Amino acid sequence: MFDLAIIGGGPAGYTAAERAAHNGLNVVIFEKKAFGGVCLNEGCIPTKTLLYSAKLYHNAKNGSKYGIGTENTTFDYEKIVSRKNKIVRKLNAGIRAKMTNCGATMVVGEAEIKQHTDEKVVILANEQEFEAKNLLLCCGSEVAIPPIKGLQTTEYITSREALELKAVPQSIVIVGGGVIGMEFAGLFNTLGSKVSVIEMANEILPPVDSEIAAMLHAEYQKQGIDFFVGAKVAELHNNKVLFTDNQGNEQSIDTEKILLCVGRKPSLKGIEILDLEPFRNGIKVSDKMQTSKANIYAAGDITAFSMLAHTAVREAEVAVNNIVGKSDTMAYNAVPAVVYTNPEVAGVGLTEDELKAQGRSYSVRKLPMTFSGRFVAENEGGNGLCKLIFDDRNTIVGCHMIGNPSSEIIAVAALAIEQQLTSERFEKLIFPHPSVGEIIKETLFA
Repeated sequence: MFDLAIIGGGPAGYTAAERAAHNGLNVVIFEKKAFGGVCLNEGCIPTKTLLYSAKLYHNAKNGSKYGIGTENTTFDYEKIVSRKNKIVRKLNAGIRAKMTNCGATMVVGEAEIKQHTDEKVVILANEQEFEAKNLLLCCGSEVAIPPIKGLQTTEYITSREALELKAVPQSIVIVGGGVIGMEFAGLFNTLGSKVSVIEMANEILPPVDSEIAAMLHAEYQKQGIDFFVGAKVAELHNNKVLFTDNQGNEQSIDTEKILLCVGRKPSLKGIEILDLEPFRNGIKVSDKMQTSKANIYAAGDITAFSMLAHTAVREAEVAVNNIVGKSDTMAYNAVPAVVYTNPEVAGVGLTEDELKAQGRSYSVRKLPMTFSGRFVAENEGGNGLCKLIFDDRNTIVGCHMIGNPSSEIIAVAALAIEQQLTSERFEKLIFPHPSVGEIIKETLFA
C-alpha cells in the first residue's frame, strides 16, 4: 500500500510527489496525458516561448530606436513553433527524471477511483489496482466553452489549438479579453495578424487593477488591435462573429480564425464517487488543503480558488506538509499574477477596485516606470506605471505594475505583503542600482 496517491502530474502533482518522497512517503502519481500538466504542455511554457520569439521580432523591427540597423526583419513561424515543441519535450523529460530520482511510482493512464474509506483509497489504472492511505487530487482544469449559438457548426480554436497553428492567421477574432486572450492578442498582432478582441466586461483583464488594464488597452489599441468591451457575442456563423456592442448595436466581423478564450473550469470527471463538498465550480478545501474527507486533499486548479501554476505549487506543499504531520496553512493574500503581454502586467494583493467595493480606507502611491533609469534605457518610448496600495495602518496590501519586466519585480512586493510590511519598514530595503526594480523604492517615497 502506498502512503500517498496523487491524481494529476501538473505543477501541483509533481511538486507534491517530490516533497512527499523527500519526507519518506511511498508515492504513486497518475497522469493520463503528459507530465507537466496544462502549464507545461499547453499553457504557461509554450505560450511564453512563442511570446519571447514575438518580442525578439518586435525588438528587431524597432532596433533603430537603439541605434541598431535591422532592415528586412523576418520570422519563420514554423521554426518558432518547432522551438516551442522542443522546449516542451525537454522540460517534460526533466519532470519525469525528477519523479524517477525521488522514487515516485509514475503511472501514465487514466485513474479511476474504485473505493474510498477513512483508511484507504483504491484506484484502478491500466487494469491494475493501487491502494493508498491518502489521496491528493491535482486533476487540473480544462477549457471552458461558452454556450454560443452556432458553436456546433463553426470551426473555432481554443488556446490548445492556437499553440499548434503552423502559420500566423491573416485575421483572428478573440472572444475573451482575459489573461489568455490578451497574451494571444499580443502574439498574433506582433506577427502581423489583424486582431479583434471581444470582451463582455467593461474593460479587458477583469481581475486586474482597472487603471493598469486601461493602460494596456490603450497601448494595444495604439498597436492596431481592435477592442469591443462591454460586448456580447450572439452567434458564430462560418467565419463570421456576430455580437452586440456596448451601445446595443449589432455588429459582425469576418475573420480567418475564431479563438475562444473565456476561461477554464476544474476537471472533476471521475471523482464524483468521493462525494466531496463543492466550492464554486470546484472542490472545497480547508486552509490545510484538506477536503471534506479526512484522508483526501486537493491542490491546484481543482480547488477553483486561484488557477495559477505557482499557487498550485504552494497548495501542494501545504497539503504534503499536513499529510506528514507538519502544520502548515495556505494563504492567498500575496499570490502574484502576471500577464505576459508586451508590455508586461503584474499585480499582487488587493486592487483599488476591491478596496472600494469593500468600503475600506486606503492610500495609493504611484509613479511612471520612467522614474527608473534602467527602464528608460531599455524601453525607448515606454511609460508604464508602478502603483502601491496601503491600508489605514500604512501596511502594504497591493502592488500593480505595467512595464517590462514587471514579472521579475512583482515578487518583491509579494514578499512585502506576505510579511505585512509597513511603508516605514519597506523603505529600509536596499535595491540595486541601476535596476528596474528600483521603481518600487521610488514609488514608496512618492
